[in-house]
Amino acid sequence: MRRKGVARLVKLACARHLRDLKRKDIYFDRAKAAWAIEFFSHLRHSKGPKAGMPFILEPWQSFIVGSLFGWRTSKGGPRRFRNAYVEVPRKNGKSTMSAGLAILLAFFDDEAGAEVYIAATKREQARIVFEEAQRMVRVSPSLKKRITSFVGNLHVVATAQKLQPLGADADSMDGLNIHAAIVDELHAHKTRAIVDVLETATSARTQPLIFYITTAGYDRHSVCWERHAYAERLLDGTLEDDATFGFISAADEKDDWRKPATWRKANPNLGVSVSHEDLERKVRRAVEIPAEQNAFRRLHLNQWTEQETRWLDVAVWNECAGPVGWLELRELMRGEECFLGMDLASSLDLAGVTAWFPKHNVVLPWAWIPEAGMRQRIERDRVPYDQWIVQGAVFATPGEVTDQDEIQRFVVETLSQTYQVREIAYDAWNATQLAVRLTAAGATMVSLAQTISMMAEAVKRIESLVVSRKLQHGGHPCLGWQASNCETQSDSYGNRKLRKPDRSEAKRVDNMVALEMAVSREIRAEQPAPEELMRVDRVG
Repeated sequence: MRRKGVARLVKLACARHLRDLKRKDIYFDRAKAAWAIEFFSHLRHSKGPKAGMPFILEPWQSFIVGSLFGWRTSKGGPRRFRNAYVEVPRKNGKSTMSAGLAILLAFFDDEAGAEVYIAATKREQARIVFEEAQRMVRVSPSLKKRITSFVGNLHVVATAQKLQPLGADADSMDGLNIHAAIVDELHAHKTRAIVDVLETATSARTQPLIFYITTAGYDRHSVCWERHAYAERLLDGTLEDDATFGFISAADEKDDWRKPATWRKANPNLGVSVSHEDLERKVRRAVEIPAEQNAFRRLHLNQWTEQETRWLDVAVWNECAGPVGWLELRELMRGEECFLGMDLASSLDLAGVTAWFPKHNVVLPWAWIPEAGMRQRIERDRVPYDQWIVQGAVFATPGEVTDQDEIQRFVVETLSQTYQVREIAYDAWNATQLAVRLTAAGATMVSLAQTISMMAEAVKRIESLVVSRKLQHGGHPCLGWQASNCETQSDSYGNRKLRKPDRSEAKRVDNMVALEMAVSREIRAEQPAPEELMRVDRVG
């Protein structure tokens, strides 16, 4: 492998290994390292194109496994490393390697009564790696004879060894006597509770191991960033800790995220479990939808990014105007079924109602703004509200606050009479009173939680239509301005929702949020969400 094609932190991890081989106070047992690497070949892949085939470690995986089991505090002594931090991009075989490592540590590490846990923020997440280990046991005749598999754990009764998943419920983890733990997707842990519990539960063991494996995150106040920064200092030589192993495979800061050479540098399993074609497709999308750039860089290049980012290229949005203007679209959609979203975020500024016509992929917005103080709003927001009012793109309501009675009349007397309005989604935080009145008028109102999980699929749907130039908005000027203002807020898994930029009172996104809500309801219309996420109020 050419050095220029290797990530800086991977080079540093290898350099540390080579330096340590010259030391006399620690010992590298090549036989132990080779045995651990060879152990994986007795496991079998359980799904995908390699199902049933032996699990042969890739070179980077052999480096990790060989280091963890080969390095000793002294010749014949216990393992050197008590903590391992491994950070690689998504789809590089983390779960499969972690599952094999968990089996090795639980049942083949010469530790009577070994308790090994696979820990995550939720037990369901922990079960991803656990179930991979479970399948490996079931498809291997030799392992199946030795290890008993239950729904909740793998165990060997004779030696009191067990492997099981563990959710991040710190109150239920007292009394653990941990030989090893695999902490999956550390970037998703919002607190350090489970980390503290696991690390304090290893004191009775002679060679415990806590193995942290993750993709990069964005929260630089998290336990994951703390571990990342610690590992980076360890690798660059500014910190010494003989008990901690670090391996970080990431594109370097100045690398061009669009180039295949960068993808190869960050993804050690490119061409094995990571598809070049898949990365190429995602890059094409990210070029047109800037909001996906951070997600691509974080999840596929393993770079720590910001949580918020500009949503899309305005030029791409403008290309979705379609063959007719927004006024004509209003007439063309007469009698068609739609879902409405309603965002009344501020009674002092813009309020928005947006119609989504899924059969035609058409978006039609209506916006209201208080008449008083219009000149100041025009100067502050730097948009021609007065011209938009003349055009009919925005409605002015008398007084200093948005008149919700006017919005109610328009929805009941105009929108409901012109289109087949199936549902109206609203945010209970700011529109409950109006929702009650609209319900009394016969509308089907849906209170929609403004969470990333509720909006993620809608954002993906809108983006897909924009990129394929299938969405039509007729060039509505106020909606286009709001689209240019949108940022996205993401969670640790790359799911996103729309939002306006922080600390910006001059950028409105109300109709875009209303669109997001309407599309979310269209997606879920046939599959009502749990009661705790939304409430459907119907006329009695």
